[in-house]
Amino acid sequence: MTDDTPRDDGTAGADDVTLDPWGSSTVSDYEKLFGEFGIEAFDDLLDEVPNPHYLMRRAIIFGHRDYRRVLDAMRADEPFAALSGFMPTGDPHIGHKLVFDEIIWHQQQGGDAYALIADLEAHAARGLTWEEIDEHSRNYLLSLLALGFDPEEGTLYRQSENRELQDLAFELGAEANFSELEAIYGFGGETDVSHMQSVVTQMADILYPQLEEPKPTVIPVGPDQDPHIRLARDLASRARYFKVTEAYASFELTDAERSLVARAYDARDEYAEDAETPRCTEAAEWLAEQGADAFPEGVDEATLSATVEKLENAGMEPLRPRTRFFDRNATPDAFDALIDAVEGEKRVFEGHVDAFDLTEAEARDLAQDVEVEHGGYGFVPPSSVYHRFMTGLTGGKMSSSIPASHISLLDDPETGYDKVKSATTGGRQSAEEQREKGGRPDDCPVYELYAYLLAADDDEFAERVYEECREGERLCGDCKEQAARLMEEFLADHQEKRAEVEDLLADADIQLTSTRA
Repeated sequence: MTDDTPRDDGTAGADDVTLDPWGSSTVSDYEKLFGEFGIEAFDDLLDEVPNPHYLMRRAIIFGHRDYRRVLDAMRADEPFAALSGFMPTGDPHIGHKLVFDEIIWHQQQGGDAYALIADLEAHAARGLTWEEIDEHSRNYLLSLLALGFDPEEGTLYRQSENRELQDLAFELGAEANFSELEAIYGFGGETDVSHMQSVVTQMADILYPQLEEPKPTVIPVGPDQDPHIRLARDLASRARYFKVTEAYASFELTDAERSLVARAYDARDEYAEDAETPRCTEAAEWLAEQGADAFPEGVDEATLSATVEKLENAGMEPLRPRTRFFDRNATPDAFDALIDAVEGEKRVFEGHVDAFDLTEAEARDLAQDVEVEHGGYGFVPPSSVYHRFMTGLTGGKMSSSIPASHISLLDDPETGYDKVKSATTGGRQSAEEQREKGGRPDDCPVYELYAYLLAADDDEFAERVYEECREGERLCGDCKEQAARLMEEFLADHQEKRAEVEDLLADADIQLTSTRA
């Protein structure tokens, strides 16, 4: 996933500090992404994945955001989806194959698979003609089908021909503003409107699989695209009719303030005259006595002061846990229906409803059901998985604009062979030094070809190549020769399959020739 549509064009695009969807730098330390951006380690849930793809097993897919939601649906045989897209600015290459494989794998696990052509963006942001877009689009789709995508079970579309998508983009645009795009993407007065519109169109792409029904949806991306994922998750929440939170009293709290009040409630035995009915004033006094430094999450003084003030203003109102439904965008009929649907004890206010007999999970399900029944989207926040970038064959980044750095899926097998033979390696200066010190497979573009592609599903083979290199048993010349032969075989097989799926593409439900040409 690169530029501004949910996809991967095989280029790198992030640095240690900033994740830039339109950048061209590389990620030098993937571990930093966990702490700085909240991306979670994929290895922590690998054991929960049924039939994990080799990209997962080899930690090429290294991170995720909220992917457990997708796994839960997958294991329970409930609806889920996977989507990615491709901006047709050049030939599909082995970097794109990562995402092709991820979409196909999710389809094989029972998911609704979506693949889109970002032709509006290619025309507006890159200046391609519609004729060029049509040619490149066809090549992307042929490779996708040749690798195993089932068009009868999945969905293919191009942005320019999908009116539902464009209508959704319009609706989502009402939930975003320029200052937000400026903060996320660095847009300024010189940014053209079509570029900004392409971001909103991508948000619609990401949420498009949920138009028929809300369901967990995963977007496979490179880490440079995480800003898009975070914005899409925010917009999905803003478009909802109701926001569901935990609450303790009649007044509203921020997330940080709510955490403090929860601490005070849990400690009620320490300060309340009646622990069954702790009062807000009692909780305020206890929190003030503790001080900000008493809380391990590092609460600041301003948050503590604001929380204490709200509790003091509530006086003798009892602290009592409840689940709160905030009215965000609900129609009057939907809000009334929600009130009727909440069973057990409840309190109805002008802008929210408090339920005392529902768990937060039960309340979220109820809010979604009422929303969908009354014409709302009921979006589930989209999930994501993150894959490592492939190193270019010449070192540095792999880029469509640098032919020697990548292998096109359209390259003649002999050309693929020659590119691998000419690739940079992680070897030593001499064969003698290699045998003595061992090679450096972790820094070798050729070894990446084995791990990402050439070893396919054979983990034992990939591990053997790695260990033989590291131990100095495998020399670069022989290793590149083997890799070159395997690449030649892969390209020959892939192009034969591309020819076999020509009719399948012709019958697929997608407009291959732009109506705008």
